[in-house]
Amino acid sequence: MTRFLTFRLLAVPLVLSLGFAASPTADRVYRNGTVYTADAHGSIVEAVAIREGHIVYLGNNAGVVSYIGPATKVTDLQGGFLMPGLVDGHLHPLEAGLKLANCSLDYQSLTVAELEERVQACLDKSQGQEPDGWLEVVNWFQESMRPAGVKTNRATLDVLKTSRPIIVVSSFGHTALVNSRALALAKITKTTPEPPGGKIWRDADGTPTGLLEDSAYAVYSELIPKPTPEENIAAARAAQKALNRQGVTSFLDADAAPEDMAAFTAVQAAGELTVRAHFAPKIAVAEAGDPASAVAKVVKYEKQYDQGTIHAKPGITVRNAKLFLDGVIAAPALTGAVLEPYRVNAGTPEHPRWVPGQSRGPAVYFPPKPLAEILVQLGRAGIDPHMHADGDAAVRAGLDAVEVMRKEIGRVDIRPAIAHDEIVSPNDFPRFKALDTMPVLSFQWEKPAGDTLGLTN
Repeated sequence: MTRFLTFRLLAVPLVLSLGFAASPTADRVYRNGTVYTADAHGSIVEAVAIREGHIVYLGNNAGVVSYIGPATKVTDLQGGFLMPGLVDGHLHPLEAGLKLANCSLDYQSLTVAELEERVQACLDKSQGQEPDGWLEVVNWFQESMRPAGVKTNRATLDVLKTSRPIIVVSSFGHTALVNSRALALAKITKTTPEPPGGKIWRDADGTPTGLLEDSAYAVYSELIPKPTPEENIAAARAAQKALNRQGVTSFLDADAAPEDMAAFTAVQAAGELTVRAHFAPKIAVAEAGDPASAVAKVVKYEKQYDQGTIHAKPGITVRNAKLFLDGVIAAPALTGAVLEPYRVNAGTPEHPRWVPGQSRGPAVYFPPKPLAEILVQLGRAGIDPHMHADGDAAVRAGLDAVEVMRKEIGRVDIRPAIAHDEIVSPNDFPRFKALDTMPVLSFQWEKPAGDTLGLTN
């Protein structure tokens, strides 16, 4: 069996560049392996020596012997593969850890009947929470429901044998399906206005269908009982274990609530932190009217949680801020802001004929001027903006705001990022380099599935 190990690469893997004396005694040595160095040449070596968190030797087995002293911990890789630790530049670890304890649909392609059966099974296992306990269902692969194009609404959940409020959240985290009880508790009715940065799906007479997009279901964060601090800490530990198992040694929490930062800080205080944890608190659309206050909130979190210079030992930083500029381009949500209209099928499921429709999705969630003002103030505070943008209109809005920021504050070391970039206008490709803006691509969305390929049923 092939072994897979990772080490944390913190410095350029060149011995002479590290400033150590020749052949210092190492703290750790790995030898007799296939070591991928991740240098500019993709070099493969047999052995690596590490001292005080820095790589001091990369080479063959014979050369590493002089780095081994009485206190050196030596690992024989026995031909196994060793590589630098992976850095995940965009994930939501505490949310993922909490999901491990929720009712899960496991990203499965389901019919409406199968969805109902799975949710009913979760209700049956937790009958002690009748009649008022919330049921949270996660990892719903809405885009792969069968048959293709099938609709779900509050009636899908209302038929279940329960009086409990139910919320089913899609795997993308931008769509929720709720039952009538949950709609009533949230006071979402015919007269409820569309919230900024969200959408309430409605029947022909204006009655909410139970499908809610983005900020339209934010109300449930106040209605559903929050996890206790102890549950959050347990979720952080569970997430960290899953990350380490996959070779991830650093991450950016790209929508960090206060409880996220508090939970990982508590794990660190217990001496159990095994990842470098970077956090990006969210600036909500509702805060656009007061950019100074929005940025001050992020700076407050930085002062509370950021631990300064990054070292070899796992630590915590708060040097980013998250902004959602749109939703997702995946059907049926289509909440990504796009330059050209979404296409609609003017034919039949068997013989589709795709033509331009009327919708370009919602307007970009942040208006141009407040978005630019927020980025300017983040830049002056030394905070890197991390913007969610799925559609090409949202991507362009993000780049436009960065352009204003660069003009206002110059070429200081601020590293704006635009996450996902599912559709980007070719005219905007060169702007990423010109504005020193990072595209944070999500290649897991390129999988062959219902959200990326047409289904045949």
